[in-house]
Amino acid sequence: MSIKKSFLYAGGAGLLAAVFSFSNRGGNNELPGTVRSWSTLIRSSNDGAAYRDLNKNGKMDVYEDPKQPVDKRVQDLLKQMTLEEKAGMMFYSPVRVNKDGTIEEEPAKDFLSSMSPVGTKEMDLRHITHFNLFATPAPDTLAMWYNRMQQYAEKTRLGIPLTIASDPRNQSGAGIFAMSAKTFSMWPDPLGLAAIGDEKETEKFANISRQEYLAVGIRQGLHPQVDLATEPRWPRIAGTFGEDAALSSRMTIAYIKGYQGEKLGANSVAMMTKHFPGGGPQKEGLDPHFAFQKGQVYPGNNFKYHLIPFEAAFKAGTAAIMPYYGVPMGQPNVPEVGFSYNKAIITELLRKKYHYDGVVCTDWGLVSDTKLGNFNFVARAWGVEKLNTEERVQRIIDAGVDQLGGENLPDVIVKLVKEGKLSEKRIDESITRLLRLKFELGLFDNPFVDEKKAGEIVGNAEFMKAGQDAMRKSLTLLKNDNHILPLTPNKLKIYIKNIDPKVAAEYGTVVSDPKQADIAIIRLQTPNYLIEEAKGNFIAQLFHFGDLDFKGQKLQDVLDLEKAVPTVVDIYLDRPAVIPEINQNAKALIANYGASDTALLDVVFGKYKPQGHLPIEMPSSMEAVRNQKEDLPYDSKDPLYKFGAGLSY
Repeated sequence: MSIKKSFLYAGGAGLLAAVFSFSNRGGNNELPGTVRSWSTLIRSSNDGAAYRDLNKNGKMDVYEDPKQPVDKRVQDLLKQMTLEEKAGMMFYSPVRVNKDGTIEEEPAKDFLSSMSPVGTKEMDLRHITHFNLFATPAPDTLAMWYNRMQQYAEKTRLGIPLTIASDPRNQSGAGIFAMSAKTFSMWPDPLGLAAIGDEKETEKFANISRQEYLAVGIRQGLHPQVDLATEPRWPRIAGTFGEDAALSSRMTIAYIKGYQGEKLGANSVAMMTKHFPGGGPQKEGLDPHFAFQKGQVYPGNNFKYHLIPFEAAFKAGTAAIMPYYGVPMGQPNVPEVGFSYNKAIITELLRKKYHYDGVVCTDWGLVSDTKLGNFNFVARAWGVEKLNTEERVQRIIDAGVDQLGGENLPDVIVKLVKEGKLSEKRIDESITRLLRLKFELGLFDNPFVDEKKAGEIVGNAEFMKAGQDAMRKSLTLLKNDNHILPLTPNKLKIYIKNIDPKVAAEYGTVVSDPKQADIAIIRLQTPNYLIEEAKGNFIAQLFHFGDLDFKGQKLQDVLDLEKAVPTVVDIYLDRPAVIPEINQNAKALIANYGASDTALLDVVFGKYKPQGHLPIEMPSSMEAVRNQKEDLPYDSKDPLYKFGAGLSY
């Protein structure tokens, strides 16, 4: 086996994308150099073929043979696994990454690492083979850590490789769900990709992110989030493709294709599409991460509408599905319990109606309470709170789920099987799916990465430029009185707010007094308020809840500025803002979805034309928000800006 390197230029930006493809060539049975550099298990079979002797028995088993069909390899390995090894595979555990790339145990030193209690010993003691990342070091160090983890996994009894996963790492504005990763190329939120509305741009984003993920060993993305943003108060709208099912479906297919390719393979990043069957219609926008949620509601009888983007994900071949925490309220023949506990949703709808045979993994933390300092983060066992740990795990597996996210309870599964409450045959169904994905990703043949190239690939100049270009394209011009935009560069005195003065100075003379300015350019963000229910819950306070309008002095300060000097208002929409007064007094209004100061000012000063269109409706009042129905798209009365609004020059 040899490596063939080819280069593709993506789109008009001329992005260099290195694509590695493996091809069998006559007489060459060498494994890739990356494997040979790291693996201590390379052997030669009787016919001279190189293979990794993962179970250390001195012969090439079927599961170790790259020439064998995936199904045969899966079944061969499944027969060799103990119940304990199977149980360990059914958990996706957070893992701590040391800043120096070592894998020795270290005590937690910060908030994010305290959320990642699992260390390398869990691979031996609990047979965990799936881990997700939170905070990470620089790309080359992360790649070093990843290789050491895979090398450690080689030493386990069967040498089953690890699958490393992550939430999005390429969006600058998606709040708590965008992992800190400043070295990765930065792009607008998925909502911004939807504002561009171009499948090729979304696929380009995914393809570039895929290369960055591969460079450091991330082989599964805990995304895309294809929920429909039909309830404007919901805190997770930035991570969606908006409220329109057709637009979201187009973006979903392009997104999955960019990460996975036409078919899962050694160069794919597997997608875990979420949150089935659509998490958007939360009552009053209260998110089911928290006990104060009021259920997932369908006052417009629009349950099926929220399934449409998932149907697109099935068409695109998504590798996995993640149900949400939500509780479906008032649906015929559907129990009012969380979706991962819900057999009507997982088995009857997902497995039987949609014939989905990929991996189903719960959202994180459905079974165990999590202690973070002095705060107890209660498990999201909505509707089944009275069940004990064993009963919760059994209910989830009986519902049709394969894997539990954010948990580390293999001993519970072993106990349930030994007590006859779960059959090992049922466990084997899940392990078959989980092993199949590992084989399809090529992890058994070459799980290692090239550490030297990680720093060259992640966040390289071409990738960064592509992200900035996408930010510019996503900017949505909603108002432009008397064609005040574009402004003339380097001829105006400008007053700025929430903009880097050094960046602004490249476009005009920055003044500190609005009275001295020809124009003001200010950046705002959709408001959020500390709701009563979130008081005392520091994690809930990281979510943006509550009303969407500016109030009191914050509103007055903006209006005073607008009346003092012609003002260009840019507002970051992580949720739809309610800004009728600000809009009325602004000379120009721009919506952004995660955009740098440079990207914004390039558009304001005419270096680029705005191209975006609103993927969400902007309501005209909070009364309209409260009166709309959580499950219906674009249904608020007399919106300030309708879905699809957008001007250009």
